[in-house]
Amino acid sequence: MKKLVVFFIALTVFTGLHAQNSIVLQPNKAQTVINKNIYGHFSEHLGTCIYGGIYVGTDSKIPNIDGYRTDVVNALKEMKIPVLRWPGGCFADTYHWKDGIGPKENRPSIVNVHWGGVTEDNSFGTHEFLNFCELIGTEPYLSINVGSGTVQEAAEWVEYVSSSNESPMTELRKKNGREDPWDVKFWGIGNETWGCGGDMRPEYYADVYRHFAGYVRGNNLQKIAVGPSSSDYNWTEKMMIGLQDKKQLVQALSLHHYTLPTNSWVGSKGSSTDFGEDMYFATLKNTLVIEEFIEKHLAIMDKYDPEKKISLAVDEWGTWYDPLPGTNPGFLQQQNTLRDALVAGTNLNIFNNHADRISMGNIAQVINVLQSVILTKEDKMVLTPTYYVFKMYNVHQDAKLVPLSLVCNDYEFKGDKVPAVNASSSIKDGVLSITLCNLNPNKTETVECSLDAKEYKVVGGKIINAKNLADYNDYGQAEKVNMQDFTVAKPKNGKLSIELPAHSVVLVQLQ
Repeated sequence: MKKLVVFFIALTVFTGLHAQNSIVLQPNKAQTVINKNIYGHFSEHLGTCIYGGIYVGTDSKIPNIDGYRTDVVNALKEMKIPVLRWPGGCFADTYHWKDGIGPKENRPSIVNVHWGGVTEDNSFGTHEFLNFCELIGTEPYLSINVGSGTVQEAAEWVEYVSSSNESPMTELRKKNGREDPWDVKFWGIGNETWGCGGDMRPEYYADVYRHFAGYVRGNNLQKIAVGPSSSDYNWTEKMMIGLQDKKQLVQALSLHHYTLPTNSWVGSKGSSTDFGEDMYFATLKNTLVIEEFIEKHLAIMDKYDPEKKISLAVDEWGTWYDPLPGTNPGFLQQQNTLRDALVAGTNLNIFNNHADRISMGNIAQVINVLQSVILTKEDKMVLTPTYYVFKMYNVHQDAKLVPLSLVCNDYEFKGDKVPAVNASSSIKDGVLSITLCNLNPNKTETVECSLDAKEYKVVGGKIINAKNLADYNDYGQAEKVNMQDFTVAKPKNGKLSIELPAHSVVLVQLQ
């Protein structure tokens, strides 16, 4: 009998059956603050993100506050949105800010050449955006038009928005109804200048950036340069070389990476609702690769900026699928399922764990476009699974990152594999928060957490899950995916055991 037991134990270790998932947490070594702006969002003039999503106008029958949807305002306040990027995106490099100020009846229209070819009336402009940010309590992040704009136009926008000095732009702002300047710290100088923002080479854009940044002046401005797309390490290298003697002009470099179930932008990107485990696995595998991209880009940045004064801003990220059938393909409207919740949780865990160098993140996009947190249709509103992830994870905002080491099982599918579990942890006001994702859609994963010598007790647990991977929330129906209470056993002898149900996002808090 003893030989049989020994053989079974050996077989278990060899085959990985019932292998242990373990996390060692070190709250006593928490030093790095997780910048709340990692939990930021992105709003572009694309589809119904702005018109119909954020803004319906004061004459609308939809309940509104000065034209902003009341339901959206309340939902974003509750989610605690720290920073919001606008007006794009590709749209930013066709946008001329002076067209969006002054009496609305006098504003010229614009054709949105990038997204659907629709005509917009510019009724939502600088005042409307910045007032919206004040209303929901968020920091604005403005993207300057470099692709078709001028240095003078950029400098005057900063002056119009931020200056309290006597000047033509200050007087123009006051004439348009705003006496005091807004507090706008974050300015993106261009957008995707390697693509829709000008098709530039990095060497050329580095010089363009230097030119613009020299004229974008103000107190404590945070200037963000266009960084790479996904794994374009050459762009990062050339930008860091080009800014080597002018590092004081740049506070952050951006990174854009979208998660597709496929490995190509050509042809179908896959459905947002009709998918099986093959597309689910591919989506998670293609989102996990962002950690490799981040680490390799940061290694290049560190080579030229060993003092680490320039941070990384992941100011576009999220899932990108085929547009919903029957919708304008230029509006990039997709549904948002439990799969997207796992993508969101996974990315946010990765960003948290690199909080020493990542200063901002902006998921695309806040409403009705790509991986949105809110969907609207006429007077109806839906909170998506991704919304609940951001609401769950807001405990990490401005908390201190708790270092952790994770050893976990693999989630295997057809000969390929990814780590089954990912996690991040922080501490704030004496509360230790752990967020975990179980990517395995087929089995519960038990995670054993080792704590430091301090005795903790569980003070709360939350879970986001659903019956099926493709479940989503829809108009006029009970929610299939939201946040529920989650029960966790008491820690014993400095050990905490957490049972993560299949395909779940979990928060555990201890004190």
